Amino acid sequence: MRTFAVTYPYTGEVIGEAPLRPREEIRRTLDRAGSARVRLDRHERAQVLERIAARIEAEAEELARAITLESGLSLFDTRHETGRAADVFRFAAHAALDDDGQAFACDVSAHGRPRRAYTLREPVRLVAAITPFNHPLNQVAHKVAPAIAAGAPIVLKPSEKTPLAALWLENAVRESGYPEEACAIVTGDRAEILDEMLAHDAVEVVSFTGGVGVGREIARRLGYRRAVLELGGNDPLIVLRDADVDRAAELAVTGATRNSGQRCTAVKRIVVEEPLADALAEAITARAAALSVGDPLSDATDIGTLVDEAAAETVERRVRAAADDGASLLAGGERNGAQIVPPVLDRVRPEQELVLEETFGPAIPLVRVRDLDEALAVANGTAYGLSAGIVSNDLAAVTRCIRELRCGSVNVDEVPGFRTEATPFGGVKASGLGIKEGVIEAMRGMTTVKLFTLPWP
Repeated sequence: MRTFAVTYPYTGEVIGEAPLRPREEIRRTLDRAGSARVRLDRHERAQVLERIAARIEAEAEELARAITLESGLSLFDTRHETGRAADVFRFAAHAALDDDGQAFACDVSAHGRPRRAYTLREPVRLVAAITPFNHPLNQVAHKVAPAIAAGAPIVLKPSEKTPLAALWLENAVRESGYPEEACAIVTGDRAEILDEMLAHDAVEVVSFTGGVGVGREIARRLGYRRAVLELGGNDPLIVLRDADVDRAAELAVTGATRNSGQRCTAVKRIVVEEPLADALAEAITARAAALSVGDPLSDATDIGTLVDEAAAETVERRVRAAADDGASLLAGGERNGAQIVPPVLDRVRPEQELVLEETFGPAIPLVRVRDLDEALAVANGTAYGLSAGIVSNDLAAVTRCIRELRCGSVNVDEVPGFRTEATPFGGVKASGLGIKEGVIEAMRGMTTVKLFTLPWP
């Protein structure tokens, strides 16, 4: 079988291989999954999910190192990811046991009859899923675990840059007692896999997490099927004049640099009211300088690499362009291959590419505003609308932000990306379309509601 190489972004060395599946095999995999019927009871599916979670926890350190090798993320980040992935399967195990049906009396009006109506949820025929590189295990978990909980067959394509964790998970699913044909990972040519998924009659749900361009192509070609499109963000941390500077700086630096800044919910812009801006810029610069940037496999490293050198070059170019156009580069910005020292920039203007577009890397740009009106205008002033964070003790201002921010989630005194694995997740505008992610919402999206009625004498 033909394969393709997977490399370690820090050194460029080949650390593994993944199958380059031919189109015919991809089609056969979809055929098998589309014909599969999961005949496991709720408690049996919950047991499968619990076994997978236990497997992740038992092999967490080895798995974290493997994710670091294929992604370049620091062990600090990948250890956190394995814990989150275990949570996903545990939440899904609990959700699989919940009876999500409803009951209705049918004699509540003169037009009714003495009957009872009930609903039940049935799994869709087939879910086709595609995941990005930035969370090689957890993004896959967020597709696979709800499908297992719902009993919906799934075929998933992971990023060709980071496929190894997904292949590990496929094996863990099989060894946990789930039908082999009902959960398959396919690796190979992205365009061929997408073509086959979108052409297959059994696919009823397409769940995609990734870039806006591919998301829009999927939406255009999807036809009469359900979509889960989570397409990235340009998430602001809004810091108002009454905020605690140390807390705001902690959230800004942590939110911008975790996972090497490669999160759709990372802090992409710090929107700060002018009276607090000088103090906040100083505090952020000091915190950023304390971060260790180096070997991702070292326990002393806070920030590893980006997924490849091209990604780091994009961040470097946008930082340089902002500095050349009037922004103040306070610290960082040096690049070595796929690694970049987190750049701290002040007086960035909202129209500059660094903050107008989604910059997928550990940049820390401050945008100064006069007041809350301008802060909201700047926060809402991009094509994206995924999440936001607010740092303030002013209840009226916080309430106004919650109401007026056009995004899928708002966190008060927290980074934009805070959530649990069970809560609904997704955005508006260019950040997403269709069904939300998160274990419970994803399960609903992978099932259909059937109503039945019975005589009730």
